[in-house]
Amino acid sequence: MAKMYHKEKSIQIKSSASALYNNLSILRIAPRCLTYFTVVHANVVNMVSASWDGLNYSHRQLQSKEGNVATSSSLIMQAAWCVLPSRDLLVLTSQKGIQMYESDGSIMVYWHALDTPETPTAKAVFARGIAAVREKYICVGVSSGSVLVFDVPSKGSNITLSEVLEEHKEAITDMASECSGNLECIADLVSADDSGRLCVWKSGEDFQLLNKIPGFDTSCSSVKLWKGTVIAGYGTGQIRLYEGVTGILHAEVNAHARWIYSLDIAPFTGLLISAAEDSWVRVWHLSLAAETNSVEIEHMYNECVTDTQICGAKFCDGDGYAFAVTGYDLSEIIRYTQA
Repeated sequence: MAKMYHKEKSIQIKSSASALYNNLSILRIAPRCLTYFTVVHANVVNMVSASWDGLNYSHRQLQSKEGNVATSSSLIMQAAWCVLPSRDLLVLTSQKGIQMYESDGSIMVYWHALDTPETPTAKAVFARGIAAVREKYICVGVSSGSVLVFDVPSKGSNITLSEVLEEHKEAITDMASECSGNLECIADLVSADDSGRLCVWKSGEDFQLLNKIPGFDTSCSSVKLWKGTVIAGYGTGQIRLYEGVTGILHAEVNAHARWIYSLDIAPFTGLLISAAEDSWVRVWHLSLAAETNSVEIEHMYNECVTDTQICGAKFCDGDGYAFAVTGYDLSEIIRYTQA
């Protein structure tokens, strides 16, 4: 197998990565030749701004909050940038609520408190699963199985909860919006839960459920949506490719020996990255077969991050020219670039 990628200099972070699904988010700021990275550690988010020449790094830590008060106790479940046509926001989900920041982490523009039960229950309360959808929506999953739809104005803090989608019975694990930029795709959001169930949605003033794809009693930890195809990674180490609207299974790959923690797709090239507890990062290529109109998957590349439970893997750009990886207890972001 050709050596597609080589290792670059790692980026140090202030505190190590927690063992959370999809524990890495990346935002490219092309006009400023910068890339932002976030990695969650317990109740803080490590944010690094890195210049493309590799000479300048600046660090910021965001704390989990309850309203405007920093709370040390509330664990953060996920941090992800949401890119909308008019603005980019950094969204943090925790056991207490949802924090939305300006993309550089400087100002919190919105806080949404989660409904916590009056009496303590056995079930944990948290938000997890973050996706920007179409022009103005940010969708966030909750441990009850609800999906919260926020309507985001082009500027300012007048963000409103516009709808709550109630189809999942288990905690939301991940969500993704159609990333190919193809406006002909009917489906533009997929949500996944702890039972492996997938729901496929069409956004709008009222979100429509297009399809429910049953789970098989194993968690779907990471999900993507590309050219109408749902790409789902599971606790079994499998990746499954479904046609979103019909639920037809196009491919099933035994990709990893252990739990998959992260998937990402480079929308312009169809490169897919998968990363798991088994220390392996794998790069795949997705293509649409013209005659059958189904998606095919081909294995391209492997990288072993020795003795590391990988918890985040993301491409640094839309072509898949570079990717970055985080691992449980590692205080660095490891980067690879195409050779």
